[in-house]
Amino acid sequence: MTKSHNTSMPRAKRWLIFIAIPGILIMLALGAWQVQRLMWKNETNAFRQARAQSEAIALPASVEDIPAMLFRPVWLEGRFQHDMEMFLAARSYRSNPGYHVITPFERSDGSVLLVNRGWIPVAKKDPATRTEGQIEGVVRIEGLLNSSVEPGWMTPENLPQEKFWYWLDMPSLSAEAGIEPRDYLIDAGPAANPGGFPIGGQTKTELRNSHVQYVVTWFALAATLGVITFLMFRGARRRAAQPTEQPNGQPNGEAKP
Repeated sequence: MTKSHNTSMPRAKRWLIFIAIPGILIMLALGAWQVQRLMWKNETNAFRQARAQSEAIALPASVEDIPAMLFRPVWLEGRFQHDMEMFLAARSYRSNPGYHVITPFERSDGSVLLVNRGWIPVAKKDPATRTEGQIEGVVRIEGLLNSSVEPGWMTPENLPQEKFWYWLDMPSLSAEAGIEPRDYLIDAGPAANPGGFPIGGQTKTELRNSHVQYVVTWFALAATLGVITFLMFRGARRRAAQPTEQPNGQPNGEAKP
């Protein structure tokens, strides 16, 4: 029987039209999108870092433009309402599990807002184990203005009835504290508390940025698919250029002796 090598060229062309070209274009588009995300994250993180390192200002009585104040250092004076403290769960510090302590803070004008005082280990959840840190009287604190966050799809539901939160839901936190709803709170700065707890300065100003590896991955996949396609076409052309065999085993174009 005749064995035709030319059948590999149509197959290679179908690969090019239906797989290689669409695949390479999609991968290049995804790589370009990740480049844009990388640039945006870098700019956002640089802006947040610069803002967090600026000079602290007195916190206004009411913050209307929260995005303009987000992660800005502020200071305020007042009294902690320790009997109303609440907890953010699943928080770690140097790989140690624990909580963040959120406490209502009454200012001199009578208004109350929430302050994230910082991290405590699991063993210090009971206030009786950290009495030195339960500061009484008028104090001045400095920290960064922070706001609500959207929970991830795997984040557990908050448990307000147990004063236990897994993510910052300012409306429910304010409702549990019995104060005027605000969409922001103050993350206490790194100044040490008596007794060592809570440990302040827990604000994460930087967005998670893994886009470099995504950029490399998508462009590398596009290049790999391009190389595979090139090798496939080169092999198909070589096979197509080879003479086909006749039934008698002789190449095409050669006469029988």
